[in-house]
Amino acid sequence: MVLRIGKLQQPGARRPTYACLVLRLPAIANLLYLRESMVPRTDTVFFANEDGTAPLLDWLDRQDPKVQDKCLVKVERLAELGHELRRPEADYLRDGIYELRVRHRNVNYRILYFFHERTAVLSHGLTKKDVVPDREIELAISHSEQFRRHPGRHTYEEQSDV
Repeated sequence: MVLRIGKLQQPGARRPTYACLVLRLPAIANLLYLRESMVPRTDTVFFANEDGTAPLLDWLDRQDPKVQDKCLVKVERLAELGHELRRPEADYLRDGIYELRVRHRNVNYRILYFFHERTAVLSHGLTKKDVVPDREIELAISHSEQFRRHPGRHTYEEQSDV
């Protein structure tokens, strides 16, 4: 692929020549592959309450299917990039709490999460109008403290129907 980046008029030339940049697509693909291989995949888990339910999954079940899909794409991006995920997809709030950012039909959806060692723990979801309310951040902080004390107890595991 050749991309024209500028016209050069050489003295005595009857028509202008173009300075060209040749992009080698396989080389770009290799650079992207190297970038991905440099960022280790991040384990992601759902926070579980004492009764074994996952607040985020309960919240997602109440959302429109399109919102569910968009949220799951953001969770996958978090798994791919971990701490490297930045705005506009994610943002740091405070006290070790982050948000995944989803927008659908002028509604802002947020998934609050935190890191425990090399694992991203998905706390819960919410919709917001302006800023994430302090009570929601405090809830995520509480989930973080519970998870740090007993990671196994607060990691959601799907129940089998058998």
